[in-house]
Amino acid sequence: MDIWERLYVEAEKKYRPEEISPFITAYHVVCALEAENGEIFTGFCIEGCSGVMNLCAERAAAVNMILNSGQTVIKRLIAFRDKAPSESDSSASGMPCGACREFFMQLSEQNENMEIMVDFASRKTVTLGELIPGWWGRERYEQQKTENEK
Repeated sequence: MDIWERLYVEAEKKYRPEEISPFITAYHVVCALEAENGEIFTGFCIEGCSGVMNLCAERAAAVNMILNSGQTVIKRLIAFRDKAPSESDSSASGMPCGACREFFMQLSEQNENMEIMVDFASRKTVTLGELIPGWWGRERYEQQKTENEK
């Protein structure tokens, strides 16, 4: 079993769409990520009637990683609904939303190298850096490095 299948299996365990209340649904998008040290963390989405209360599966998995290990660097990520990501089926997209992409970049500049599953069958991936080229925050990371060298 390769790492992508392991990630898929772990995420799939969380998939069980549920109406938590008349206002909140959960578990209909799931995610598994591999942290820098190889540990796997999972998450599921929670959506309310008000968008500000939504939490994507990808960010939930990252928060689990931070809370349980203190890590901030992600090597690989897979997210999906009821089936694995597929380029030929737009209903099976596994792309993180803009807020998740931004969160990952702010979490660690090394996350620009994280692989995101695009097509599970062919194992096609894309890096976060490819999804957000010319990211606005690089200067802050450079400034931090300069300050740390002093």
